[in-house]
Amino acid sequence: MWHATWVRPGRGTAGRGRRLCTAAAGAVLLAAVTGGCAKFDAALGQQWATVNFKPDTSAATVLKVRAACSAVPNARPEALPAKRTAATMMYALTYRTDHASDANLAQLQQCLQKFPQVTGIDFGDSGDAG
Repeated sequence: MWHATWVRPGRGTAGRGRRLCTAAAGAVLLAAVTGGCAKFDAALGQQWATVNFKPDTSAATVLKVRAACSAVPNARPEALPAKRTAATMMYALTYRTDHASDANLAQLQQCLQKFPQVTGIDFGDSGDAG
């Protein structure tokens, strides 16, 4: 005896493949959104201190100041520009202070004030952008 087997749309092998593809696409989208939120949250917590120097400050002096004040807890110096001229170095020294306490910031400020070429420190956070 002959039996006919009917496959309803979306219920056969092709439908199963589509469901798997849809589930996989959803997982990828969820991962992208979650990863994007994590990066956004991390960006919101960023804080820094940018050191300002006199216009005639040499790159060597900036490096000396950076080395001298790099031991302050929770104040990590950011990378310097590849091209180190007086012009590029004048505002190039920035410390990340995301986890710095008020005491850490005071210690950084005291260290930087020892150098006559330093004209000031600008403290900022990600809420300042915009």
